[in-house]
Amino acid sequence: MDAVVWTAVGSLTVWLWLLLGQGFFWRTDLRLPPRRDPDDWPAVCVVVPARDEAGVLPASLPTLLAQDYPGRAEVFLVDDGSSDGTGELARDLARAHGGLPLTVDSPGEPPAGWTGKLWAVRHGIALARTREPVYLLLTDADIAHAPDSLRTLVAAAHTGGFDLVSQMARLRVESVWERLVVPAFVYFFAQLYPFRWIAVRGGRTAAAAGGCVLLRADTAERARIPDAVRHAVIDDVALARAVKRAGGHIWLGLAERVDSVRPYPRLRDLWRMVARSAFAQLRHNPLLLLGTVLGLALVYLVPPLALVTGLVVGSTGTAAAGGLAWLLMTATYLPMLRYYRQPRWLAPLLPVTAFLYLLMTVDSAVQHYRGRGAAWKGRTYARPGTVLDER
Repeated sequence: MDAVVWTAVGSLTVWLWLLLGQGFFWRTDLRLPPRRDPDDWPAVCVVVPARDEAGVLPASLPTLLAQDYPGRAEVFLVDDGSSDGTGELARDLARAHGGLPLTVDSPGEPPAGWTGKLWAVRHGIALARTREPVYLLLTDADIAHAPDSLRTLVAAAHTGGFDLVSQMARLRVESVWERLVVPAFVYFFAQLYPFRWIAVRGGRTAAAAGGCVLLRADTAERARIPDAVRHAVIDDVALARAVKRAGGHIWLGLAERVDSVRPYPRLRDLWRMVARSAFAQLRHNPLLLLGTVLGLALVYLVPPLALVTGLVVGSTGTAAAGGLAWLLMTATYLPMLRYYRQPRWLAPLLPVTAFLYLLMTVDSAVQHYRGRGAAWKGRTYARPGTVLDER
């Protein structure tokens, strides 16, 4: 029992440190920083990479075209080899809704060493640079923006002197599995990359949310975006790191009126979303994988197990340490559930969700070592050293 007690105490110690020493990652009050309107609104080009997005485009693209932006702005949608008529649908939506000018183009299949999305982004940025924009808004095809989204992003970047301003779009939470998994996804992301640390000049922490990234065009050129991150599966984090390495000042926070309209109704949809990049997040390192599995077990699985074990065998210390750790875990998760407008009773179930993420991470590694790499929308990016398999 001594080992069980000390393991429970170790988990409680980790939770006390996470509560106070990890950039207050659990707080959800970080929104766009204070801002004022510029005297002259700079030109902005919006770049939207899209592959087989006909299902979500009617709910997202019209919101971009309807942006209430006082300066010059236009939208470039780059059709990344879609087979569902994404490009033509985009043109139809532009004709029906009007608004900002829309250009639809396609770069063809990506060459070796490029992910499809980043190849599309590269093409979109090249088209945009002919308009000499001050800012580029990189946004995904499943992201719906409030009418003032662009102007508030630009005002925040202008006021704070940021080279990159990113908002983590509010993901859809409607199905049972989305309620269980999605808020935890953002919670875990914030735990890995505390938002308050990201905005610290000269700090090492860098991350962005790929669904909504406003980037200064000259900074993108200086940081060699996207060429410098052309192979990255987790492209938003890689992009932010490249910008920070180039001396850029970045900011990331939660969005209020920027929403993902992509549904993940089934567990396998969410599983695929997480597993496709989980092992890449660990740099394909088996030691990091082992450490992550043990860490997830210690931090999220030990507390409820210690509480139950302590109560069963009559070990007050084990039960107290496990119960307090579980209580801290639950308390830190409540703000994220409130942000997603979910019931509080989901908070104590975080160990269940963490166990699912542990399995997804292991599955990601298994697929990697089978040579499957990261698969998304018909493309499979093989692990380094293998032949690229695109289906």
